[in-house]
Amino acid sequence: MRKDIESYYKNIFKSLDSVKVKDKSGQDIEFYSAIEQCCHLILKQTSIRGKLMFIGNGASAAIAGHMAADFLKNGEMAAMAFNEASLLTCLSNDLGYKFVFEKPIEMFGHVIDILIAISSSGRSENILRGVDAALKKGCHVITLSGFDETNPLSTLGDYNFHVPIHSYGAVEVVHHSICHCIIDVIMKSKM
Repeated sequence: MRKDIESYYKNIFKSLDSVKVKDKSGQDIEFYSAIEQCCHLILKQTSIRGKLMFIGNGASAAIAGHMAADFLKNGEMAAMAFNEASLLTCLSNDLGYKFVFEKPIEMFGHVIDILIAISSSGRSENILRGVDAALKKGCHVITLSGFDETNPLSTLGDYNFHVPIHSYGAVEVVHHSICHCIIDVIMKSKM
């Protein structure tokens, strides 16, 4: 059991050390600098009444909901996640699951807003369609993806965080930690 525990945390540490970040032109950005730039972008956009929109499926939906709540309550910023059960089931039933994020982003997204799209595989059609809708609205986009470096999500945002590990747990832990770091740093900067 001890070996499994050590192996688990070594994989998490390896995952954190392996994060790659690229900007929308595909240029590499140093990890800490990218987080700092995201903090500045979020502070800038929310200071002009922009909101944060979070999307994700499964565990990434849980991260999206958690972080929307933290940015709203702790960061005192307008933030929302489109994963409420009635909304998801209504849109899935009436339009199809691939539209569950695209439709609300079309309705709620504005040029001053930021979409934070979270997907371990970076290949979920509903996430990709949501990002496309945000880009059409002129929103800024931050992506968090994992697995293959060539996943489509990893090139779509202003800032693209990619965890090149094929382990859902490790990718999800790193995505969650990046989001937590951003809100924690923002809150500290406001003190």
